[in-house]
Amino acid sequence: MTDSTGSLADVFGRQTLVKMGAGFLIAFALLAILANAVGWREALGELRQANPLFVALGCLSTALGLMAWGKAWQVVLRVGDIDAPYRKLVVTYFAATFANYVTPLGQAGGEPFIAYVLSRDTEANYEQSLASVVTADLLNLLPFFNFAAVGTAYLVLSSGFGGSGTANGLAVALGAMAVGVPAAVWAGWHWRAGVESIVLAIVRPLSNVTARVTVDGARNRIQRFYESVERIAAEPRQLLVALAFSYVGWFLFALPMWFAVQAVDAPVGLLMVLFIVPASTIAGLVPTPGGLAAVEGALVGLLVSLTATTNGTAAAVATLYRLESYVFAIVLGGIAAVWVTYRT
Repeated sequence: MTDSTGSLADVFGRQTLVKMGAGFLIAFALLAILANAVGWREALGELRQANPLFVALGCLSTALGLMAWGKAWQVVLRVGDIDAPYRKLVVTYFAATFANYVTPLGQAGGEPFIAYVLSRDTEANYEQSLASVVTADLLNLLPFFNFAAVGTAYLVLSSGFGGSGTANGLAVALGAMAVGVPAAVWAGWHWRAGVESIVLAIVRPLSNVTARVTVDGARNRIQRFYESVERIAAEPRQLLVALAFSYVGWFLFALPMWFAVQAVDAPVGLLMVLFIVPASTIAGLVPTPGGLAAVEGALVGLLVSLTATTNGTAAAVATLYRLESYVFAIVLGGIAAVWVTYRT
C-alpha cells in the first residue's frame, strides 16, 4: 500500500467536485419536477405510514449485498496474486461504491477510478487493479441479466407487457445489453492489437502536449492489463466462487425494492421486482450522480405501468428504495472513503 494520504478533494480533484455539485443540483431540480408531476402529497402520506422495520431491513440488505460483492472482488484479486484481508478490502469496496454513486457517469465508467482507489490502498499496481475490477464487473453482469430474464419471463407469462411502452423499451435495452456487452468483451479480447492501436492513436497527440503521458508507457500498461486478465481467466474454479458471491450480491441488491414495497403494502410481487430493479438500473447511465432523478422516474413509470399502484404509491416505493439502496450506500461509502483517504 502506498503511504500517501490526502483529503477527498485531493483524491477526486477540484473539477470533479464541481461537476459532482452541479450534477446533484440538476438532479434535485429534476426530482422536484418529478415529485410535482406524480403528486408529492399522496407520496408523502404513504411515506408517513411506511413500516420502519421493512426500511431497516432494506438498508441491512444493501449493506450485506455490498459485502457480498466485496467478497467476490477479493476472490478475483486473489486469483490475480493480490492477497488483501477482507476486513480491509470491504472498506475499500464501500469507498469505491461511494465514488461511483456521487460522480456523474460513475455507473457508466467508474472502473478506472475504482482501480485507482484499489491500487492506492493495496499492494496491487494500477493495471492489476483495473483487470480485477473489470473482471468482477463482468461477473456481476451474468446475475444482472439472469435476474432480468426471470422477471421478463414472468411479465411475458402474465401478459405484463400489454400496452406498456416503458417496459417494452427497457426490455429491449436489457436484451441489447445482454447481446452487445458480451460481444464487445469478446471483440476486445480477441482483437487486442486493434484495441491497442486505438488507444495509442488517442494517446499519441496527448504525448506531444504533456510529458506525463507517453506512447511507450501506454503500450506497457495495456500489455500488463491483458496479462493480468489472462492470469485471472486461468482459474475458472475461483471465478465460479466469485460468481456465486455476485449472485448473492445481486439478489440482496434487489431485495430492498421488495422491502420498500412491503413498507407501504403496495401490490408488487418479488418476481416483478426482479424485472424492475435491473430495468431501472439502465437509467443510472444518465449523467447525474448515481442516476439520481432518472432512476426514480424509471421506477415510478415501471410501477405505474406494470402494477396496480397509483402515482403516489409508486413514488413512495421509489423513494424508500433509493433511500435504502442509494442514500444509505452513500452514507456507508462516505464514511469508508474518509477512512481509506486518511489511513496509511
